[in-house]
Amino acid sequence: MTLPRGRLGGSLAVAAAACLFGTLGPASRGAYDAGLTPLTFALWRAVLGTLGLLVIVAARRRVRRDPVPWVALDRRSGFALGVAIVTAVVLNLAIFSAFQRLSIALALFAFYTYPALVAIGSVAIGEEGLDAGRLLALLLALVGMTVVVLGGSGGGPGFELVGFGLALLGSVMQAVYVILGRRGFPRVPTEQAMLVILGGTAVGYFALTIASGTLGVALLPFRSPGALAVLAWSGVAGASIPTFLFLHGIRVIGPTRASIISLIEPVAGATLAGILLAERLGPLQVAGGVLVLAGAALLQRGGEAAEPHEATSTVAWSRRRSDRGAA
Repeated sequence: MTLPRGRLGGSLAVAAAACLFGTLGPASRGAYDAGLTPLTFALWRAVLGTLGLLVIVAARRRVRRDPVPWVALDRRSGFALGVAIVTAVVLNLAIFSAFQRLSIALALFAFYTYPALVAIGSVAIGEEGLDAGRLLALLLALVGMTVVVLGGSGGGPGFELVGFGLALLGSVMQAVYVILGRRGFPRVPTEQAMLVILGGTAVGYFALTIASGTLGVALLPFRSPGALAVLAWSGVAGASIPTFLFLHGIRVIGPTRASIISLIEPVAGATLAGILLAERLGPLQVAGGVLVLAGAALLQRGGEAAEPHEATSTVAWSRRRSDRGAA
């Protein structure tokens, strides 16, 4: 598998990854229409995404660091990986449930408040300071969310308070995940961490499926080829391929540029929802979403970037490590 090199190639890889991640909202709706639930959809995506990522990594045969033997993994790193898996399980269930209850664009706007939450968390634990630029970005995100809520409560299309709350829960979990991923398991190579976390979420979703008695729903795609096609897309094109493309892009252009380009995702998701699902937003909701994305972009220009998806949260650390090693 050969990928384009240079800044342009890295930027295109990140843009393609963001667009592919943006298809998950409409894809999840297709799965729900076929009879699946957010839990069983998340299970299929995690399983197929893990298998696809295994194939991609094996085909590339270019792992920068040898895998860490699990017996040699220190207790702190093992615990952090476990917490990362649990956090990823919750955040995916939250956002996929939000897609079921809320217009996809509004769910993505709410989810993309996580860079603001990362900034707040980083200040709280003493990693970063709160300068004027960050304060302005946080204000933009807060005002944007207020405008989105007001637009929805005033009768805006596709708004539901529970769904909006689930999207915000996903944002909180993503913020926790990013902060944890920066420092939690530095000895684990990026590719290994990606596979472990994505595979761990698959195990978690399977356990929840058994516990909730919805295994029969999870097996529905075997009786419905149309549903299987949607799930295959979600696992391969919505998980393994964009995860790998983002990893490639961030190594070429760095986490800050990559995170800014990844703001294409909510735009792509909203556009697809409008085309495929005829979802429309009110003027206030559009204005609020623009403010949220502007705040996210401003935050990521000013310091360490927040990686956009659960399978890539160790990439920034890997980049900094390789840069220090080359110095």
